[in-house]
Amino acid sequence: MAVASLVLGILSILIALFGFGSLWWLGPVLGIVGIVLGVQGKKDYARRGLAQAGFVCSIIGTVLSLLWYVACAALLGGLMAWAF
Repeated sequence: MAVASLVLGILSILIALFGFGSLWWLGPVLGIVGIVLGVQGKKDYARRGLAQAGFVCSIIGTVLSLLWYVACAALLGGLMAWAF
């Protein structure tokens, strides 16, 4: 669980930063799944640090993805208001 959380968190950050075109929605989805797996992974004491890293990366990726979505929506809304 801990390794999967870390991998999903890193993928979520990469998708948030680089966008990957029409796959913008994949960033928050992977981040939320990574958060859930990170919480479950913290129960195993041997991989607690790895689970914590995955949890933090997943939160960062989810927040970045959602911020980019809000910023793009605000930009398009501003452009549409300016155009008319």
